[in-house]
Amino acid sequence: MIKKMLLGLSIVAFAGVALAQQTGIKRTPLQKLDFPAGYNTVTAIAEVPAGGAAGRHTHPGMETGYVLEGELELVLDGKPPMKIKAGESYQIPEGAVHDAKAGDKPFKVLGVYVVKAGEPLAKPAP
Repeated sequence: MIKKMLLGLSIVAFAGVALAQQTGIKRTPLQKLDFPAGYNTVTAIAEVPAGGAAGRHTHPGMETGYVLEGELELVLDGKPPMKIKAGESYQIPEGAVHDAKAGDKPFKVLGVYVVKAGEPLAKPAP
């Protein structure tokens, strides 16, 4: 069981590092559960430096998050940008192309991802 959890966290960390190398975002995986059936629930901290962005990407499932520090501009394709401040939460539907941008200060969010098992946590989008 522990080996399975460590393997899952390693995969999540690799996906986060791969995306971070492209965009400057730092993801710290906290927990991965094989639940519900056919899905993984992943909890992680994401940090974006001042003037940075997560980069346009998608998830093979939904994301919900809570802003711990700072403020971000959440851009979902087809919707107007939203300003989300510390203490506020957000939701992103499965497969939605989105980006999270920092202004003149960094931001930190606690994200919960419910994604299809066996797929990477995030994929870059054009």
